[in-house]
Amino acid sequence: MAGLRPICEFMSFNFSMQAADHIINSGAKTYYMSGGMLPIPIVFRGINGASDGVAAQHSQCYAAWYGHCPGLKVVSPWSSEDARGLLKAAVRDENPVIVLENEMLYGVGFELSEEAQSKDFVVPFGKAKIEKQGSHITLVSHSLMVGKCLEAAAVLAKEGIECEVINLRSIRPLDIATIEQSVIKTNHLVTVEGGWPMFGVGAEISAQIMEGPVFNHLDSPVYRVTGADLPVPYAKNLEECSLPQMKDITFVVKKSLGIKL
Repeated sequence: MAGLRPICEFMSFNFSMQAADHIINSGAKTYYMSGGMLPIPIVFRGINGASDGVAAQHSQCYAAWYGHCPGLKVVSPWSSEDARGLLKAAVRDENPVIVLENEMLYGVGFELSEEAQSKDFVVPFGKAKIEKQGSHITLVSHSLMVGKCLEAAAVLAKEGIECEVINLRSIRPLDIATIEQSVIKTNHLVTVEGGWPMFGVGAEISAQIMEGPVFNHLDSPVYRVTGADLPVPYAKNLEECSLPQMKDITFVVKKSLGIKL
């Protein structure tokens, strides 16, 4: 790397498919295959997931795609604090880091604490954040869907249902410990993501929870809210139906809690 720490920006992560061999076969493996002699401190950042009317070829979520690959670190910010802290951590890391940003969040304003504005502020990889405390059910999400979960939680709170909302921040490494502690408290878990259901982030969380020490704390199955299992349509009404909405989250929460629908 000649002492450099480059940041490669994809206008859309859909275009990263053209560079998949370099990212996965070279970037993700060189540090390991060199016995730790050749660190690869490069950051790949850009737009990820569905936006608004950009159709199937520009709406894919790559969290599960890249999260599958040993040697890569993958993060997915929701708030300004996430974006600032995770990008700084990514630049300082000795491994290739994928930073998945959602275009719909670029125009959203977030409060930024004095701590987060400090030049020394970073968000460590593998550490999720509890955005809202709750006692009845745990909602786990990342990126744009964190906001959807908080919206759903606000609606459900009016019905006496208190949701704990966890912002993953980091996809790989995954903070399963924070999720486990929440499940011990709430006994119910729903994962929410904009990507496809097959082999997704929610599927991995579900597997780790069911294989791990907190399985017996569950009072119902782990449920997933995901994008539809099809290419994202261009038509506005169909696009909306293919992506998770607040009503989908509230429906699954009530299903998990055994509330008559």
